[in-house]
Amino acid sequence: MFDRVRDFLTRNALGPDPVNYEFGYRVASNPDSDLARTVDELTDGGIRLTRTDIEMLGGAVGIGATPTTESQREAIGQVLVAQTQMQVEGFQDLVANIRSEARDFGRDLAAKADAIRDIGPSVSVSDIVRLTSAMLERVQSTEEQLEAATREADELRQKLEEARDNAQRDPLTGLANRRAFEEGFAEHAARGATIGVAVCDIDHFKRVNDGFGHAVGDRVLKAIAKTLSERCEGHLVARYGGEEFVVLFADLTLDAAHLLLETAREEVSRKRYRLRETDVPLGEVTFSAGLTMARPNEPASDVFVRADGLLYAAKADGRNCVKIG
Repeated sequence: MFDRVRDFLTRNALGPDPVNYEFGYRVASNPDSDLARTVDELTDGGIRLTRTDIEMLGGAVGIGATPTTESQREAIGQVLVAQTQMQVEGFQDLVANIRSEARDFGRDLAAKADAIRDIGPSVSVSDIVRLTSAMLERVQSTEEQLEAATREADELRQKLEEARDNAQRDPLTGLANRRAFEEGFAEHAARGATIGVAVCDIDHFKRVNDGFGHAVGDRVLKAIAKTLSERCEGHLVARYGGEEFVVLFADLTLDAAHLLLETAREEVSRKRYRLRETDVPLGEVTFSAGLTMARPNEPASDVFVRADGLLYAAKADGRNCVKIG
């Protein structure tokens, strides 16, 4: 393994400092990973990786790693855009080559057909075999290029889906983000679905951050995100911002959506969180929520405002409850 990492650093003229070595280890230890494939694409043709490339990729695409900061998400987006642009340009060149080959093949085929007609009965079997072989070679060449174009298209589609997923996901909790919620609402509205929207907010979250630090606050956010996702399975749960979550219920009655949300709220309120390192209790952690149903042709922003107003009513009523309306 050391030899493989050393070879990687040597090929890219990188010094053996901890950042470079760790990055080289990730690439060398898992050559089939997304990271290794990305590095292969970036260094295709003998191009060396720069320290900027490593900083962009090192903390964002690792073995089981996910972006945790906005700068890392931006870096991933930049890499995906660059890769997609290169693939689009290559795909365009490939299609242009295939069209040129097909045009030339058509002209050659017509010319050979005319030659056979001109030769008439005097044409020999060897002449026909030679002409046929030439035609088959052109057909095989075109088929190979088409197969390559299909692979390029599949890879491009996968990259675009990956970029779209990154743009719609919250890096901390792994939930959908605000953009995904808005797009999901529009999709359900377009098909005429019954839509319910719940806005949830962690009670006294500032107290957790101020008393135990943002790292502990992040753990609480992840824990509540997990509970909401599990108890509202099949429906879109998104982190709307800060300690606020939104749940998009589709094809459910208000009572059915309320029951799912209450199940999640009760489970969160029953848990007793403790610091992982010292086992010190955090105290009770709860959330409040407002739930409402969208009216026909009502925009997502209006539904959200109504649910948010119900959330504030829940806060005013003592917190750790769900208000519906």
